[in-house]
Amino acid sequence: MAAMLGIGLWGLDRGGMWGDESVTFQVARRTVPQIWRLLHDVDAVHGLYYLFMHAVLAVHPGEVVLRLPSVCAATVTAGLVAALGVRLAGPRIGLWAGLLYAITPMTGHYAQEGRSYALVAAGVAGATLLLLRAVDAATARAWWPYGTVVALTCLLHELAVLVLCAHAVTLALTRVPRRVWSGWGCAAAAVVLLLLPLVWVSQGQAGQVAWLAPPGWDRVERLARNFSPGPDGAVFWGSLLLMALGLRERRLAAVALPLLLVPPGILMTVSQVRPLYHDRYVLYALAGGSLLVAAGAGRVAGALGRMRFAGRRVRIAGRRVRIGGRRVRIGGRRVRIGRRRVRIGGRRVRIAGRRVHALLGVTGVLALTVTFLHHLPVHRQDRSAAQRPDNLAVVSALAVRQMRPGDPVLFVPSVGRLAALAYPKGFRRVRDIALRESAPRSGTLWGREATPGELRQRLASVDRVWVVAERDALDPRRPPSDPVERTKLAVLAEEFTVREEHARDGVTLRLYVRPSAGDVSPGTATTARLPESRPASPTARPRPARW
Repeated sequence: MAAMLGIGLWGLDRGGMWGDESVTFQVARRTVPQIWRLLHDVDAVHGLYYLFMHAVLAVHPGEVVLRLPSVCAATVTAGLVAALGVRLAGPRIGLWAGLLYAITPMTGHYAQEGRSYALVAAGVAGATLLLLRAVDAATARAWWPYGTVVALTCLLHELAVLVLCAHAVTLALTRVPRRVWSGWGCAAAAVVLLLLPLVWVSQGQAGQVAWLAPPGWDRVERLARNFSPGPDGAVFWGSLLLMALGLRERRLAAVALPLLLVPPGILMTVSQVRPLYHDRYVLYALAGGSLLVAAGAGRVAGALGRMRFAGRRVRIAGRRVRIGGRRVRIGGRRVRIGRRRVRIGGRRVRIAGRRVHALLGVTGVLALTVTFLHHLPVHRQDRSAAQRPDNLAVVSALAVRQMRPGDPVLFVPSVGRLAALAYPKGFRRVRDIALRESAPRSGTLWGREATPGELRQRLASVDRVWVVAERDALDPRRPPSDPVERTKLAVLAEEFTVREEHARDGVTLRLYVRPSAGDVSPGTATTARLPESRPASPTARPRPARW
């Protein structure tokens, strides 16, 4: 947990929020009635998380505070993964599993994001531990904590309900008695019934994930690499080998393997018909991979630890004994020699057991430390704002430097207004020419805009307008489906020319002016295009929609 906390806090203030984080930031700062109104039309799947963050940001609204709950949740998850390893295979496996979870780059990525996925992962890990306790207790009361945690986790994100399928497979593999199935079934049924209203509402908002595509084998490979403590090289292939060895720890594998495979497998299969899959939606399955890798490492360590002590001197209760045969006498007592244990008067004594286990445990920790240091550039790169799809702080900074007081600004598409909502300082002096009703008052994420007719009238009254546009949004070969967005592009092309252009981190800032007589035809730039301040990161992911 200390390792995960340190990794999570390292570089937490990366200097800018990206789109989805800005949604959390601006929605959580609204009043509770305004949040409730928003959830009727959009983002119902994140409703509980927004209400939770409303209380958090009431303490201090800032980027670091926005991400702290995710850091704390990842820290708790690392401890819960370790607790699962201890319960299923012993302290050494638990220690390694928790550290593996902490040093995995995917864990650190979502531990530093102001979204709900790290909290969901903590809930799933806690529910899995409560499942094991309920199975051992075999009482009806033991299922109440399990059902409560699963329900809260699913309300944070409804796709966490797939963990119930993983737990069902675990119960089947461990061949639990009928009374256990009865208790689990009642808890699972209660969770599903509680979740049905949220599912019904969110289905009406499914357009938010229309950008998702059916996953192919490339997404399977990408997920496998994301679940590894190292995305490539010997660490990745070594992790796969250790996972295979970890399957021989049957009790642990019965819990870890379904958690690792069932939720992603079901979601990928469903997404072939109705795309719903994204890696972050199954972040909680990563715990299963860490447990299996640790179990495989434990098998290797056990094989190394099983050595014969022939010809060596071992101190037993202060007496020195040479182990070279099957039996020796110590003070008149007969001693039976096994591989790693001796029997003295009916009591079994481990020969140098503590030293061997300590040495193996420390060796494993050192190996994990070396793995983390080897992939330190990956972790460092992930703590750059350029690794997120966009950096809204940069957009605001550009606006401060380039726009004059009173300048009209047009966002293309309207989702670009998130920059003004997250960082209003850069847009206080300008006027949003397309906005008809603000986001909080309209119960939307980025406000309600004027109709196409109203927008034409407003643009007809200005001679210059700044346009904040996403990458490729101004491409005439990709006309938008929304009539308001089409009107924006049409008016700009017909009545204005480009005077200035600034591009950075995938966002373009253009100054359009109305040409006077004798000027070049509308739509033609009158100045050379300025180069981007920084090239877009080749590893940056495409900007996702809000879900």
